[in-house]
Amino acid sequence: MHDHAGRLALERRETLERLAGLTEAFDEIVAASRDTNADDEHDPEGTTIAFERSQVGALVAQARRHLSEIDAAEARLAEGRYGVCDDCGGEIAEGRLDARPVARTCIECAGRRSRRR
Repeated sequence: MHDHAGRLALERRETLERLAGLTEAFDEIVAASRDTNADDEHDPEGTTIAFERSQVGALVAQARRHLSEIDAAEARLAEGRYGVCDDCGGEIAEGRLDARPVARTCIECAGRRSRRR
């Protein structure tokens, strides 16, 4: 029997640590932008800082979305629905859950979803 609750807790800890690091990096970038010429258009460093801020901001948003996925997976676990495919109702393979603990679909349904896009 797999310890799904433990795996999700680990996933949450790792994501929170990543988010804390990204938040710190974002704060450093913002501080650096205050120390440089605020005219991004004419300051070659300004463009780099704006790009870095955008990249880190996107990673912060991704980490926050992953936390929401973990919340949903923990709710499914509490309701006894963890490991059950949202699409077909079949079992999600342990290997898929090991690789992606927040998975909502079995590999076959995930493949169908990606082909529809």
